[in-house]
Amino acid sequence: MSGDPLRRLTKLLARLPGIGEKSALRLALAIVRSDDEYTRALSEAISDVHEQLRLCAACCDLTAQELCSICLDPRRDPRLICVVAQPQDRMALERASVFTGRYHVLHGVLDPLGGIGPSELKVAELLARLEGMSSLPADQRVSEVIVATSPNVEGDATALYISKLLHPLGIHVTRIASGVAVGGELEYADMTTLHRALEDRRQI
Repeated sequence: MSGDPLRRLTKLLARLPGIGEKSALRLALAIVRSDDEYTRALSEAISDVHEQLRLCAACCDLTAQELCSICLDPRRDPRLICVVAQPQDRMALERASVFTGRYHVLHGVLDPLGGIGPSELKVAELLARLEGMSSLPADQRVSEVIVATSPNVEGDATALYISKLLHPLGIHVTRIASGVAVGGELEYADMTTLHRALEDRRQI
């Protein structure tokens, strides 16, 4: 493989999540056809991401600084923390522009069958963060933690674990609602979705 740069690049691209060998080959060929300026910029960007990105000292999101821009933003409500599984989940919520608090990124969810327990997640960091804020003035302490993990077995287990862990701290823990999507048709919804939609109903 070392003697064939195209094959080597294809194999490396295929190791990325969600990229099969055919997609990897298409990407590799696109890179081959690109001009020198683009390939240099791409190479530098990959190197910079690997060398410069670190975990935010507060929320464990990816950042090039000690603290991420959201944790440094004084306009964010410090009393609200939204717990997400991955950085891309935080990005999705930010695109929606509906949350004005701060985040905490777990970098995974509980998955005993996959060998992922609490020690593999940034749960201890969340607990230390909340305990460290207990000495702050009341208007700066966290009053609610919103668990925004996906509505599946692993996400539900993670939400329940966090809820039990934070209960002794007296912090209100909530879970994002799930159910029928806006614009969706009931007749096409599966049984689990309908069950959740009825469980998470609210007064109108």
